[in-house]
Amino acid sequence: MSSSADPAAVRAPLSYVHRTEKRPYVYMVPPPDGVPPVWGEIHVVDMPIHDARQLPRPAALAEQGFELRAHPTAVADFYDPEQVTGIYYPEVERLLTAMTGAEKIVIFDHTIRSIPRLRAGARNMREPARYVHNDYTEASGPERARNHLPPEEAERRLRHRFVEVNVWRPIRGPLEDAPLAVCDSSTVAPGDLMICDLIYADRVTETYSVIHNADHRWYYYPRMRADEALVFKGYDSDRGARTRFTPHTAFEDPTVPADRLPRESIEVRALVFFPPR
Repeated sequence: MSSSADPAAVRAPLSYVHRTEKRPYVYMVPPPDGVPPVWGEIHVVDMPIHDARQLPRPAALAEQGFELRAHPTAVADFYDPEQVTGIYYPEVERLLTAMTGAEKIVIFDHTIRSIPRLRAGARNMREPARYVHNDYTEASGPERARNHLPPEEAERRLRHRFVEVNVWRPIRGPLEDAPLAVCDSSTVAPGDLMICDLIYADRVTETYSVIHNADHRWYYYPRMRADEALVFKGYDSDRGARTRFTPHTAFEDPTVPADRLPRESIEVRALVFFPPR
């Protein structure tokens, strides 16, 4: 199951979209009667996904749009919201400050993905997202900043560079089920990104669906441990940056055992504000 061009790669089907006149959309709430909850013409492509642990130099936010960090945590139970916000959020803030030299970090939400708990009916659980996407667009990146800062501060900070990042980690490891694949952001062309409406009860915002491009170069970190964190960009306001948007998706690793433990993971999203230049 290795790529002929790279024996450290696996091959797996990834769900892209076709470009159409109609925008893709996803309802985050029950849709109106007769309306499908998700729409988009899916284009499944078998792609090589390379072992990022084998790169000659470790991947970096500025070069590929993602970066793996050793990140032990004092959290004993990620299913306890108080531990996540009270212990983990400050840990992530310290990590991102050390990585970026940011002037201000705003952690604004997190998502827990647990297949066992979702199947058991637990609230606020999600399954892994199995389609190629990027969480923010040219419009929704600044919109997110405005949502989480006082108006005057938001407009002041939006005049300078800021980045949205996700910090993703297994809750239990080593993770083998539905690992996260990330696309080298420098291989993504502007025309590969297609706006997708994300529809809530009180608002509509945007993400990017992604159109296949043979130049896309995909990576993952096999058997990620619970003391590792994968940090990747969702938005960079610097239009001259080498990396701005990092498409990602869960995928099925064909090399792992059938009796692997179901995926449990947490991702934290944060805004990273840089000082004026």
